[in-house]
Amino acid sequence: MKANLPQSGRRHRAVALPSLVVSLILWLALSFVVGPVAARGSLGAQPAPEWEAFAIRYATIPGFRVTGLVAGADTTRRMDIAMMFWLLRGPNGRTVLVDAGFKRADLIDRWKPAHYLRPDSALQQAGVQPSAVTDVIITHVHWDHVDGADLFPSARIWIQRDEVDYHVDAAGGVRNRAIDATDAAMLHALRSSGRLAMVDGDAQEIIPGITVFTGGKHTFQSQYAAVRLAGATAVIASDNLYLYENLERRVPIAQTLDAASNVAAQARMVTLASSPRLVVPGHDPLVFWRFERVSADVVRIR
Repeated sequence: MKANLPQSGRRHRAVALPSLVVSLILWLALSFVVGPVAARGSLGAQPAPEWEAFAIRYATIPGFRVTGLVAGADTTRRMDIAMMFWLLRGPNGRTVLVDAGFKRADLIDRWKPAHYLRPDSALQQAGVQPSAVTDVIITHVHWDHVDGADLFPSARIWIQRDEVDYHVDAAGGVRNRAIDATDAAMLHALRSSGRLAMVDGDAQEIIPGITVFTGGKHTFQSQYAAVRLAGATAVIASDNLYLYENLERRVPIAQTLDAASNVAAQARMVTLASSPRLVVPGHDPLVFWRFERVSADVVRIR
C-alpha cells in the first residue's frame, strides 16, 4: 500500500531530485575537465636527468703530512695525495666540472707536484675539450680548486655568494688569506664579466640533477655537490672530506673552521648518497682504485 506523504515532504522531494541531477552533471563535467588537466600535469613532470660522473687526477703531491688531512693523525705519517677534479656529463650535452685544479707556475714551483698535467689538458685525456665545459662548480677558494677556473672559456662558474664575499673585496682584493691574491682578482674579473653565478645557501639545485650543500667549514662557506646518476646518487665532497679515513673513523678533517660542523657534514653526506661508497673525498688516491678505471688517471663513479 502506498503511503501518502504530507505536502511539505512532496515539496522537498521535488527540490531534491533536480539538485541531485545538477550535482551529477557538474561532477561529470569536472571529471572531463579536471581529469585531463591533472593527467597533463603528471605527464609534464620531468624527472631529474641522470649524469655520468668521473674523477680526473691531474697531479700527485708526494709525501704530504697526514696531520694536514686527518685531525689527530700520527705526526710521522705521510702519503702521496691525489690532486683531482670531477667531470659530470649530462644527457642533454651539458658538461660540468666540480672544481678546476691549478695552473700557475709559482704554485707548481712551490708544491712540486709529480706527474702534473694542466687541468684543461687532463680533461682532454678524458675525451672532453675545454671549450665544451658549460659549468664549473667551485667548492671553495683554495688555490688547488679555484685557480684553473679560467681555463674553461665557455663555462659559467658557480660558487657560494658568502664564500666570495668573505674572501674577496669589492675591488678584487684579498679579505681573508685563505685565497691567493691572483685567484681573488680572477673571481672579481669573472664576476664583472657576468660569468660568476652566486649560490645562496644550502640545498640548492643549481642545475637539474645537481644540488649543492653547505657545511663542513673547510673554508667560510665551502660547498659540496650531490649528483643524480643512473639509479643512484653520488656526493662529490671535495675538501669537506679529504680521505676515506675521515669518513670511516668519523674524524674531522684537519683544516676546518669548525670540527663539529665538519663531522656533521660528513654524516649528512652519507644520508644524501645512495651508499657510503658513493661519497667521494677530495684527495684520496684510493678513489682511483675503488671505482671503474677508464684510464690510468680517470675513473667512473657509479
